[in-house]
Amino acid sequence: MRSTIYYIRHGQTGWNVEGRFQGSKDIPLNQFGRSQAAASGEILGRLLAQDGRLASALPFVSSPLGRARSTMELVRGALKLPVAEYAIDERLREIGFGHWEGLTVPEMQANDAVTFAARAVNKWSVAAPAGESYASVTLRVRAWFDSVTTDTVTVAHGGTMRALMVALGLATELEAVESRIGQGVVYVFRDGGLQKYS
Repeated sequence: MRSTIYYIRHGQTGWNVEGRFQGSKDIPLNQFGRSQAAASGEILGRLLAQDGRLASALPFVSSPLGRARSTMELVRGALKLPVAEYAIDERLREIGFGHWEGLTVPEMQANDAVTFAARAVNKWSVAAPAGESYASVTLRVRAWFDSVTTDTVTVAHGGTMRALMVALGLATELEAVESRIGQGVVYVFRDGGLQKYS
């Protein structure tokens, strides 16, 4: 029996609204993103109650990026837990988009048309210039998952969730890159399946 992962994507940022790729850039949550994070905490509280679990008994682990950490602290606040008592794992950081970070899709195409065209054909294996591929992110996310020994609450990113879906055989590479990963919701990886709760 593998551990259950309660997975939350960080709340909205200004760059999300503008369609800019964030990657490793530390972009803060906007006000709506903060409300989404608190809402995720409330949803998680209901799920844990249904599962007969105490939030205080579970480990919480976040990506090191500020937007994930802020989300985690708002989630823990909604659960009436000490906001700072959670772990950080570098393997949960967002996919790096290298020279394309801060750009919109049209700007990426203008910045490097050749790589953009190659990535349009194979988003999983082609990396942005000086960035990471989803294939490489899948390796580190799988290594993180294999290190998890108990049911865990995780706050991370859309890219890392896509990688986890593929690592666990829950989506093909094409399905994963085309999947919209919601904010203000909770995903549960359990018993070889994935459910979304809002």
